[in-house]
Amino acid sequence: MSTRYILALDQGTTSSRAIVFDQAGNIRAQAQKEFRQIFPRPGLVEHDAQELWSTQLGVAQEAITQAGLRAHDIAAIGITNQRETVVIWERQSGKPIHNAVVWQDRRTAGECDQLRAAGQEDLIQRKTGLIIDAYFSGTKVRWLLDHVPGARERAERGELAFGTVDSWLVYNLTGGECHITDATNASRTMLYNIHTGAWDDELLELLQVPRAILPEVRPSSEVYGETAEGLLGSRIKIAGIAGDQQAATFGQACLKRGMAKNTYGTGCFMLMNTAGEAVPSRNKLLTTVAWQLGGERTYALEGSVFVAGAVVQWLRDGLGIIRSSHEVEALASSVPDSGGVYLVPAFVGLGAPYWDSYARGSLLGMTRGTTKAHIARAALEAVAFQSAELLEAMQKDSGAALTELRVDGGASNNDLMMQFQADVLGVPVVRPRVTETTALGAAYLAGLAVGYWHSTEEIAAQWQEGQRFEPAMPEDERRRRLTTWKRAVERARGWEDAGA
Repeated sequence: MSTRYILALDQGTTSSRAIVFDQAGNIRAQAQKEFRQIFPRPGLVEHDAQELWSTQLGVAQEAITQAGLRAHDIAAIGITNQRETVVIWERQSGKPIHNAVVWQDRRTAGECDQLRAAGQEDLIQRKTGLIIDAYFSGTKVRWLLDHVPGARERAERGELAFGTVDSWLVYNLTGGECHITDATNASRTMLYNIHTGAWDDELLELLQVPRAILPEVRPSSEVYGETAEGLLGSRIKIAGIAGDQQAATFGQACLKRGMAKNTYGTGCFMLMNTAGEAVPSRNKLLTTVAWQLGGERTYALEGSVFVAGAVVQWLRDGLGIIRSSHEVEALASSVPDSGGVYLVPAFVGLGAPYWDSYARGSLLGMTRGTTKAHIARAALEAVAFQSAELLEAMQKDSGAALTELRVDGGASNNDLMMQFQADVLGVPVVRPRVTETTALGAAYLAGLAVGYWHSTEEIAAQWQEGQRFEPAMPEDERRRRLTTWKRAVERARGWEDAGA
């Protein structure tokens, strides 16, 4: 087994990727291909499901070839995917009945308003750990069944299959043999009871989703089937599945209660391991399945920041004060601090713990001495402040005190931001040596299932620190900065509503 490798398929929101890992968790080869983003109307986001499949298969073949390997050198395949995105296809032909409806799509916001008005919020949160939002899969499934001609009748006859992107990939990889999902992806649908570990009849009736179209829910690490003949040269076991943020948490080896990771991408996604306890949030966080190994589910609290790396894109494209995203760290470092400037990047409202869709971006504390460098620094600090508020909510909900925050994602390579993050958290921030943690998590789950790795303890021992940022800010200054940040947020809240 030691001369063999694991192939991770990472099907994201903008590209399909494939990475070959060795037994030490190092990257042997990787390939990536972007695909089209389809915007039928403002607020609507779709993908061509066939293109998701063809690009994912193409990069899988390319990564194996780049590594100088053949299919028989691959011990197993692990899959990680953009979560909540919905595909419905014909069981007989394997053809989708509509484009995939993407997690960012807001077409079902009105249905969500109706569910809230009908008093269903408590029921849904109690069973699923989620808030009612168009972000999740359930209302998207209902929309497709109601708006594609004949779909609902065909679904009830068992002619159609629903899946999140992991299900769609496995169905195609196995030549239609497997219609499955794992517990992490199921837990993002608003149809799955995270306590019983099963699709919930009451939720299915509420959202008018026929049981006949649902995939079978399986553990996150298990041999589900094999790739069909002719796809990759010879048949390879498919043995691991997890949604992208859960996979990153596993790849970061946050395997014990109280351990947390933050992924800095377009937005930020922070997950804290709460072990076998599905902790209900009193601070508007999400309770989600982190992974399931055998019959044992591990849970997490999750918080999301809508605008993180996107604030740097705004500095570049909106304000024009930098030409490329890479310039922001040098510009922000040219001043010792933000000069009292606070930027609240509520360009699309605020996520956890506020969930204020009427908040709007605000730039506060400027004087005649304010320069573009102060604004750039305030933008980076805003990402850290937002993440600090998520962590504060998580610690209140879980009762677990954080000892360090593990970080990944593109913006985690910004040393200035990571140092400030450590300062405002008051705990060390640690960037791993291998930062492709999402794909690595999927690889680990697949490898565990086939004996490539033998235990979670072995995986935890593989995790290696790349760089550690120790908090250096005095406690009184940290408190003062956080208090001022919260004042700035209050000035940004309810702006569109109040100004209308």
